[in-house]
This record gives sequence, structure tokens and C-alpha cells, in this order.
Amino acid sequence: MQRKIIRLRDASIISAASVVGKNEAEGPLGDCFDIHDASDKFGMKTWEKAESEMQRIALTTALAKASVGEREINAVFAGDLLNQCVGSAYGLLDFDIPYFGLYGACSTAAEGLTLASMLVDAGIFDVCAAVTSSHYCSAERQYRTPLEYGSQRSPLAQWTVTGAGAFLVGRHGKVKIREVLPGIVIDKGITDASNMGAAMAPAAADTIEKYFALSGADVKDFDAIVTGDLGAEGGRILCELLFAAGINVFDRYLDCGNLIYDCERQDKHSGGSGCGCSAVVLASHFCPRIERGEIKNMLIVGTGALMSPSSVQQGLAIPGVAHLLRLCAEDTED
Repeated sequence: MQRKIIRLRDASIISAASVVGKNEAEGPLGDCFDIHDASDKFGMKTWEKAESEMQRIALTTALAKASVGEREINAVFAGDLLNQCVGSAYGLLDFDIPYFGLYGACSTAAEGLTLASMLVDAGIFDVCAAVTSSHYCSAERQYRTPLEYGSQRSPLAQWTVTGAGAFLVGRHGKVKIREVLPGIVIDKGITDASNMGAAMAPAAADTIEKYFALSGADVKDFDAIVTGDLGAEGGRILCELLFAAGINVFDRYLDCGNLIYDCERQDKHSGGSGCGCSAVVLASHFCPRIERGEIKNMLIVGTGALMSPSSVQQGLAIPGVAHLLRLCAEDTED
């Protein structure tokens, strides 16, 4: 089946909330986040429970911002980095909302927003929620080594963001979702789990190339072209791949993983990653800028490295995926 851009008429982000940990609150966007906890524990006894609690707080905050009750939400699309997405399942356990668990790795926020917006625009649901999270400590324990081991990190490694983002998608918000282009899984043979940016960049390049080929749009039509969390290394690879394809995004390109930390001052190597990275940066930084009219038209491309602890241990290459959404201000003409 030929890939196509799905054009939406009546879907928008009506509310967004962000919850982060200590390092994120101390970064360049620290003043933008709704809630942070300097202990990274959020009152819980384990890192995994803390991640679930972040999701609960994020969705509760998004509901409060929109003055919407949980019984008005038709479905929630949620996922995280933990095995079987238990962070989401336990975190949203107390909400009386139909639940769809997702695993898109770091692209989960974009995946959830894509599914929610299509269902709302089609008139199947009135309001949906998209929620996701990641936690540095729980991700390190699952994918790499316990923190107590004190292993040295590669210069190309990214720092998993401790954060959760929640979005409510309905029909009358100020941040319009005008187009979505789901990505395909791409594997270019990258096996280094410390260099996820290189694994995800080809998928991002493929989706962005397809978008411009199918839409007929020009890079200059957008105030920003944003990726989820390629970091410094992956972002460099993406820009070079696109330039080789005749698409120059250098003066409009931004990456959530590069924005969330001051990599030199905070020693975060290649930047941020994790499901929570693009979720909290979109919720706290880009959505408000769109609402204020500072950004009229932008692309957000959620990128995900689709690996598991088992695939890493077996030395398998890391596939990537990238889902694209076009977000517009309320008064922007198509």
C-alpha cells in the first residue's frame, strides 16, 4: 500500500501537561515544566513506581488544565520504555478510561497523538488522551546496568529523560493537528545501543523525505522542523542525509534531546532521549509557543529506537521508526 499523508480537519491539542525530574528542571527549559521533583522519586519507593506516578500526575494535570473530567475521555493511548509498558498500566490504573497500550519507544508521544487525532477527526471519539513517560533510573536498570555499577558512558550516549507528558486531543484547541504521516520501520544495521541517534536518524530522514515529496511543501513553509530525540549525533546525521536528498533543513532544525539539557554544563553527552523527552518538550515548550502565535506552522517528528533488552543482548541491529505530525496555530491557513 502506498504511504500517504493523512489530512485532518478538526483535531487539536486542547491541553498538555509535563512532569519532570531534577536534571530536567535544572536545564534550559526548566521554567516551562508544570511539575518537577528534585528527588526523582515522586514519593514512591522504586524508580519504576516513580515513573508510573509521573504518568498519573501528568494526566491529572492535563485534565485539570482543560477542566475536563476523566469520564469525558473516550480513550487513552499510553506507553513507556519498561517491559510490557508496565509504567503506563500501573500509572493509569485508577482512571476510568478505556486504555490502549503502545510501544513506539521514544516515538510513543507522536504515535499516541497520531492515533488520537485520527479517531477524533473521524468523529469516532470526542476526546482522547495520549500519555507517555521515561525515567533515567528505570531505563538504565532495564537496558544497561544498575546505577550502582557506575559504568562509563560513551560520548555518543544520550541521557534518558525523567519525565512524563500528557495531551488531550479534541476539536477546539489552539494547537491544530493538520496532518500526520506514520513512519515505517527501518534498519540500517546499527548495533551500538549507546548510539541510538544513528539508529533513528535514517527513519527520520525517510519520513521527512516522504512528507515533502507527497505534500509538495517547502522547508521555508515551516517555522521549525523538530525531531523527538536524535540528540547531537543523530541530528547531525539526519541533516546530512536530508541535504544529500536535496532538502536543506539546517536553519529550521531543532531536536528535543538537544533542547532539554545544557549538554556541556550538565554533562549529558549527546543530549536527551526516552519517551518522556519529546513529550515534555512538546507539552511545555512548543505547544505554548504555538498558542502564543510565535510558531505558526511546524513539523514534529517522533523518533524511536525499537530495541529490547533481549535484542541488545543478542547483538541484533536496532530498527528505527519516525512518525510525523504537522502542528499549526489556530489562525493558520492551509
